[in-house]
Amino acid sequence: MTAGSEEHEPLISSSVDNQRVTYSNNSPQNGSTPGGSPRASGGEVTLAIQPNRTYGAIGGVEKVTYTWADVNAFATETRNRNRRIWNFWKPSSNRMFQQRKQLLRNVHGAAYPGELLAIMGSSGAGKTTLLNTLTFRTPSGVMSSGTRALNGLPATPEALAALSAYVQQQDLFIGTLTVREHLIFQALVRMDRHIPYAQRMRRVQEVISELALSKCQNTVIGIPGRLKGISGGEMKRLSFASEVLTDPPLMFCDEPTSGLDSFMAQNVIQVLSGLAKKGKTVICTIHQPSSELYAMFDKLLIMADGRVAFLGSPDQATDFFRELGAACPANYNPADHYIQLLAGVPGREDTTRHTIDTVCTAFAKSELGCKIAVEAENAMFNERKISSGWADSAWSNVAAMRTRRSPYKASWCAQFRAVLWRSWLSVTKEPMLIKVRFLQTIMVSILIGVIYFGQNLDQDGVMNINGAIFMFLTNMTFQNIFAVINVFCSELPIFIREHHSGMYRADVYFLSKTLAEAPVFATIPLVFTTIAYYMIGLNPSPVRFFIASGLAALITNVATSFGYLISCASSSVSMAASVGPPIIIPFMLFGGFFLNSGSVPPYLGWISYLSWFRYGNEALLVNQWSGVEKIACTRENFTCPASGQVVLETLSFSEEDFTMDVVNMVLLFIGFRLLAYIALLLRTRRGK
Repeated sequence: MTAGSEEHEPLISSSVDNQRVTYSNNSPQNGSTPGGSPRASGGEVTLAIQPNRTYGAIGGVEKVTYTWADVNAFATETRNRNRRIWNFWKPSSNRMFQQRKQLLRNVHGAAYPGELLAIMGSSGAGKTTLLNTLTFRTPSGVMSSGTRALNGLPATPEALAALSAYVQQQDLFIGTLTVREHLIFQALVRMDRHIPYAQRMRRVQEVISELALSKCQNTVIGIPGRLKGISGGEMKRLSFASEVLTDPPLMFCDEPTSGLDSFMAQNVIQVLSGLAKKGKTVICTIHQPSSELYAMFDKLLIMADGRVAFLGSPDQATDFFRELGAACPANYNPADHYIQLLAGVPGREDTTRHTIDTVCTAFAKSELGCKIAVEAENAMFNERKISSGWADSAWSNVAAMRTRRSPYKASWCAQFRAVLWRSWLSVTKEPMLIKVRFLQTIMVSILIGVIYFGQNLDQDGVMNINGAIFMFLTNMTFQNIFAVINVFCSELPIFIREHHSGMYRADVYFLSKTLAEAPVFATIPLVFTTIAYYMIGLNPSPVRFFIASGLAALITNVATSFGYLISCASSSVSMAASVGPPIIIPFMLFGGFFLNSGSVPPYLGWISYLSWFRYGNEALLVNQWSGVEKIACTRENFTCPASGQVVLETLSFSEEDFTMDVVNMVLLFIGFRLLAYIALLLRTRRGK
């Protein structure tokens, strides 16, 4: 095919309906201010882009050119060759084989400072795969290869993470925080540890003004279906604000307009365009932009079946496809035209494959395609200093940062203060939840107190008091386990994203979350015991009351620790709620109330040693019955324990075991917390 020929037949017959969108190839010039930021008109968001500043940038790097060459990606899938059960014993090499599907094919490209590069294409064209490969975030099951360079020097995951920001498609936030509180937290953990607090707060205010978040800065972010908050466009701009706090020279965005209406999508692209005009290198994927959005892009990278169909400006795209005989019709959205041209049509696979091969081959052989390929390949061997500010000292600083093996900008103490502050805010900003917990505690304690009210020390009272004490255990366990069973698994996506972004350590997060809720779980058992203890008529000694309150608090925290373990080990709230009760019931059965401790089968004894029901029940009963010398026997020919010691012996409990019961519950508290932390660490490994 001759590049300059316009006589060729169209590659596909484009059926253009009556719905047309007016489009101009020239980007609007009256929509930008001298400072390079788009100016709003007719209700659009005004962006106040500030001059360049460096907030902890590595080596003072202000501009970055990102190039890539010969990028390939393969999806591998292991399947059973023969699914018959009787063949399962055969060696795995006979039963399993790997399927390889090529997702990217020899992709070349470059992104330059001051430009907004949009990666376009139909579904399955390889947009997200290319973005994941460029950011070293390929998921499990995908293997990638190729060369990537930052200002002519080989790129590494550490160097790229230090110089870039990645705005993912899904917006994840703690919904009870306000916009300002969220950005303050981000500034505390993202910015360099040597930056003073006052400068961090100034930067937060600058970003709020730059991204037009001033009106909603004191509005809660919101939780879908639970708490009304900011709009979708504001939430997307908040995602950008979180990433630009450190003023990174390179930005990646995955489907930034997904789920937004046309007005909000235009505002979001205005934000990206304004950041690009500020001198940043911005790369984003976009599925099917409108003509207004299309006009805002500086460069287009059109993907088709994992290959580069075009890379250049919108004007160059118009000329390129016109030369191929597939010119965009008048008053038609070029983005729609190019995507429809290269999209797979059911029943016309051969024609589509021929079209894609023709377009990709033509671009690879064109002057523009050859130029980009040469630039991408030459950049891999470019060792000279780059005039944009990259110097050998900058790269050495990145290398030094990498050798420290610490991806965290903030110190451990700074991380702990920031995460604890955010966790405490998330707890206190849900006062209704706290009120419900205390109301539940008060109602259950009053109910138990009324049912077991005024027990006497006789043979009937012994049984009733023992039952009331076991109800103490059961309520403290189930109420508090189900109060925390969703704490970690509900925030797991947020934690994994922030942890892998180098914001804070896993131990900081775990410790902060548990400490933020500790006051609640220390107060609830005290309220429960205060109401029900004397209503039932338990041992009236003040010392015994405080001991019972302390034991209730200890039992509560052991149960809470077990709830944390279930939460950290579960992938979802529904899974945690499903597996919780079946695991707890065996421990409850070995608590000494339903099954005498002296009759536990030896082969099941290990369960009783892990049961806080057993230790808590024995400790509370010892606290109740030790020192009780006489129990009234009101009926003849009826088994009646003569003293509290007889009651304990009947249940196979002993006063001498009181201290060990407390020690064992403390050990269970520590052990469950450690296991919960290990489970959280395993979740982070699995979530990479």
